[in-house]
Amino acid sequence: MTTKRFFGLTGLCCVALGLPACSNTPAPKPEPTWEQAAANPLIPANYKAAEALLAQANPVLTNTQPLIIATVVNIDNLDQSSTLGRLISEHVSARFTKAGYRMIELKYRNSVYVKRSQGELMLTREIKDLAQSHDAQAVIVGTYGQSDEFVFVNLKVIQPATNIVLAVQDYVLPLDNSTKALLRSR
Repeated sequence: MTTKRFFGLTGLCCVALGLPACSNTPAPKPEPTWEQAAANPLIPANYKAAEALLAQANPVLTNTQPLIIATVVNIDNLDQSSTLGRLISEHVSARFTKAGYRMIELKYRNSVYVKRSQGELMLTREIKDLAQSHDAQAVIVGTYGQSDEFVFVNLKVIQPATNIVLAVQDYVLPLDNSTKALLRSR
């Protein structure tokens, strides 16, 4: 075998072996950057909704008596939530805390039933008893519903003694890959 022919066959083998790597193998998805994470709109959307609640409820609420927030739940099954519902609750609670309101953290209380993987779910009949036991002036509750393209969120601030709604805010999130992942119940 001549040298020219040997290198020709070697080159042909290298090309043949390299072809499968080029076929139908998707390029790896690039990792998100710190800048992309900082620009994610989920927290600002939830903060904006909390600010709307604060603006409506401000004349009635005081910063001397605490508030309770329930996990935002699936409107089609009020016993079910998701990572998204729990995150919305956390963000709204954080915004109220930053505004100077005292928020009762339910996840670490032994006296409150916390359903595993669902967070602190709240039904209307429980609001009065729970608020009384924690001396809460109001309870923040919420639901979300999913369509093909969006997630519709409804938040309410409820006066527990009367069940009167003091503030309400509706907003919409896109059903993108990130939101879809957060909606999967865990």
